[in-house]
Amino acid sequence: MSRDRREGFQCYQVGGCVRDALLGRPVQDRDWVVVGATPEQLTAQGFRPVGRDFPVFLHPETHEEYALARTERKTAPGYHGFAVHAAPDVSLEDDLLRRDLTINAIARDADGTLIDPHGGQRDLAARVLRHVSPAFAEDPVRILRLARFAARFTDFTVAPETLQLMRQMVEAGEVDALVPERVWQEVAKGLMEERPSRLFEVLRDCGALARLMPEVERLWGVPQRADYHPEVDTGIHLLMVLDMAAELQADLPVRYACLTHDLGKGTTPADILPRHLGHEGRSAQLARELGQRLRVPGDCSELADLVAREHGNVHRSTALSPAATVRLLERCDAFRKPERFAQALLACECDVRGRLGLQREPYPQRPALLSALAATRGVDTAAVAAHATAHGLRGPQIAQAIHQARIEALSATLDKKF
Repeated sequence: MSRDRREGFQCYQVGGCVRDALLGRPVQDRDWVVVGATPEQLTAQGFRPVGRDFPVFLHPETHEEYALARTERKTAPGYHGFAVHAAPDVSLEDDLLRRDLTINAIARDADGTLIDPHGGQRDLAARVLRHVSPAFAEDPVRILRLARFAARFTDFTVAPETLQLMRQMVEAGEVDALVPERVWQEVAKGLMEERPSRLFEVLRDCGALARLMPEVERLWGVPQRADYHPEVDTGIHLLMVLDMAAELQADLPVRYACLTHDLGKGTTPADILPRHLGHEGRSAQLARELGQRLRVPGDCSELADLVAREHGNVHRSTALSPAATVRLLERCDAFRKPERFAQALLACECDVRGRLGLQREPYPQRPALLSALAATRGVDTAAVAAHATAHGLRGPQIAQAIHQARIEALSATLDKKF
């Protein structure tokens, strides 16, 4: 249903579905705005109300979202302080005016006619992210959304006047009113875009990153040893690691672990730079603090802690003895959580390949450690424990017997290869 005149109201496709169709990108979901209707009229047509903050309904057959045309008025700081007006007298143009970016403020009529009062098609052609009106400044979430769009539409630039407006919003303290859950929601989406580095570049450019994630902001300008990091700057390295994670199609926990793996380098004492002694422990602590503050999900936080602590040891693992390798596997809890260990290895690969000139280099540590885990998981721990118990061993002695059996299994595997 694109337009229904029987009830005296009209429906238009709006927002992302129109934008993506014009860009030739796949359209995932279609959203609609309804002009000239009341909630009662939609309910009578079989639409099911689902909106909490403003009138949104699900179509009885397609289950697509239909929202009543509305206007919004700022009433308090932050993004909750809005008065919403949805009524039959709200026009399509009124509704489009409240939207964030011109490329998201295009509507399509039933006959395919585009309604584009704010030049969205022009900005699509020019590859520009531009705010619709000064009302953009009323909602700090829009800073995060724009940064996320920059990570998705990798050839788009931010209009200078929009970037200036975002800086003014940051200076006014608007981003300080964002609740942790919403920050994480937008950051998580941005991390999963095609080029997540742009999310953080835009947030840095407008000053929002320093307010939302000072642990991450501190990485820029911090030098590293050029023999390990030809790109030198720790912040640049971070961006390269994030984009490598996207290239390798890593899942969200891996990408978040990539974001936090080197946070400790931002707190390295200046007198020992460009070395970063002990940065792993500091990184783990800062990752925990960031995760708690943003209320990051447990799977992301746990992997971030593991990668921060152990990525250096994983990088050095090809030179480890069988005993040291088994200790690494045990510290990583790889025997109980092999899937998480595989994620950690992928994050470590992103770390090494996210360096200037190393993007196409292999990372042999990952397959080698996966093979080591497979060999040591083949140990029948129940049988080892039973044998140890039969010989009077208890508690830690049994654990040591299992540990030794794993070392012997790995040694035997390595002997067969050489």
